[in-house]
Amino acid sequence: MDRGMMEQLQKLVVRYVDSEQEPVRFRPATWRSRLEPYGAAHILDVGVGCASGPSGNRLISRGDLADLRDRVGDDPDSLRDLFVAVMIWGSGTTNGRGPRYTEAAVSDARMPAVLRTTCQAVRSGDLSEAYRQFVLNGVRRSFFTKWFAAVDDRDTACDRALILDDRVLRSLNALGWSSWEAAGTRHWPTRYATYVSSMHGWAASLGVTADWLEWLLFHLNGRVDEP
Repeated sequence: MDRGMMEQLQKLVVRYVDSEQEPVRFRPATWRSRLEPYGAAHILDVGVGCASGPSGNRLISRGDLADLRDRVGDDPDSLRDLFVAVMIWGSGTTNGRGPRYTEAAVSDARMPAVLRTTCQAVRSGDLSEAYRQFVLNGVRRSFFTKWFAAVDDRDTACDRALILDDRVLRSLNALGWSSWEAAGTRHWPTRYATYVSSMHGWAASLGVTADWLEWLLFHLNGRVDEP
């Protein structure tokens, strides 16, 4: 990152320093029929009930995903439950295709092996390999990198996995940063690993956490010049 870009990012951090990521609202009723056939509907109890809005809605936060990760094991059902929670959190009420895409993933016979091998790769620090191995029906980068971030239980001193959402990329591109130029290749697994290491480096220089910086870029959605 050149000095101009770092200065621009510093201004954004100062402007939003008191902001934080809010929990995501979801409707269990929308998801239940998609999950019940696979024995995963119990995960709809994750999070807390909404104090306002339509009855039955719930709130799920990034912290809830971390708590769930720490409670469940590494058996196929536990990893599936965590993955489903990630998909719910990532979809909220704004992505109407989320329940359908999640059903496509949990019905994919490759799921147990994909979740196991990518979990192992993430926790061993091989994010490029995790990216290369993730192939499930209905799940693309914006969501499977959410899985990487949720399943990563390594010490915070490590370059832990981060989410590479299209909104994050839009903000980085608006700041003048290109993943393929930074990585020196158009190979997406390498570009993802480069993004993660770059974000951790920038966050350390700016005195914030990498996951907060990731959220800020997601929140801005490319609008880096707006007051």
